[in-house]
Amino acid sequence: MKNACVIGVDGGNSKTDYYLFDLDGRKIDSIRSGTCSHEQFKDGYISAKRVMGEQLGLLLSRNGLRAEDAAAAAFGLAGADIASQKASLNRIIGELGFARFAMDNDSFLGVKAGSESGSGICSINGSGACTGGISPSGRRLQIGGVGSELSGDEAGGYYLARRALRIVYDAFFRLGQPTAMTDPVMRLLGLDDKERYIEAVVEAASSRSLPYTELVTVLLEAAASGDEAAFAAVDHSARQMALSAAGCIRGLDFGEEPVDIVMAGSVWVKAASPVMRDRFRHHVGSLSGQECRYVLLEAPPAAGAVLWALELAHGKPAEKTVRERVLGSVQ
Repeated sequence: MKNACVIGVDGGNSKTDYYLFDLDGRKIDSIRSGTCSHEQFKDGYISAKRVMGEQLGLLLSRNGLRAEDAAAAAFGLAGADIASQKASLNRIIGELGFARFAMDNDSFLGVKAGSESGSGICSINGSGACTGGISPSGRRLQIGGVGSELSGDEAGGYYLARRALRIVYDAFFRLGQPTAMTDPVMRLLGLDDKERYIEAVVEAASSRSLPYTELVTVLLEAAASGDEAAFAAVDHSARQMALSAAGCIRGLDFGEEPVDIVMAGSVWVKAASPVMRDRFRHHVGSLSGQECRYVLLEAPPAAGAVLWALELAHGKPAEKTVRERVLGSVQ
């Protein structure tokens, strides 16, 4: 049964999607489980290999297949940020029995899923932030993914929620601008006394119980309504993401043609307020000087992994009908 299927894996920091498709782009089976990122385990790559091996083994075995039967596999993995990490993850995938495979940071999956040409920029603004680009010639460039201090990942739910908390703290105790976020943030924390504010924030952060999604919603809604402090924070993050996108455009060989910019992740895709998306587009335009087409990625990034695996298997990008079939199957 050699070359009977392809495998696509989207491994994030909180969940992993494993997909099994035939060579015509028809879904056979899938599994969603917890993270497989080495950065989330105390023993790092050891548990990453164990978890991927267990889930891929289950996916294949219950369909009468083995890793050797895959014509190709593609893995987009959080934590694949620098060369040494990528080398370790490539080694693990090879040890799991896959002969023909591609692996890179999960940001590249958005390009494959969101751009019909398979080239462009993917700006991920989810729980964290990262930017990846693939040029028409196949060159790839990742910007960010290793933290706000080192690589300008000053966006994502974790970062933005803390910005909201900081703005309220400044308003209370550091002569900061008054903000409309004070009352809703206090309600989210279950507080009626500002003297308990920082204690409650530290305790919630330590116990990982901060309401990140709700805090980001409060921040974006305040920015959209004209709150100066909230708008400044949102605009700053939008510009940081735009700097990464524009840097990716400049660092790759796109030429003069319009560039697809795929916006992926919960902050880009699910936020009710468009304020941060609008500021991002504004800053990309002014920083890059390039004509861009913006695509809000509603398809799961795992679709990009399947399409990438099919491209490897067939030696060319998937035809339109196959592409549509995959996008319709990965939900």
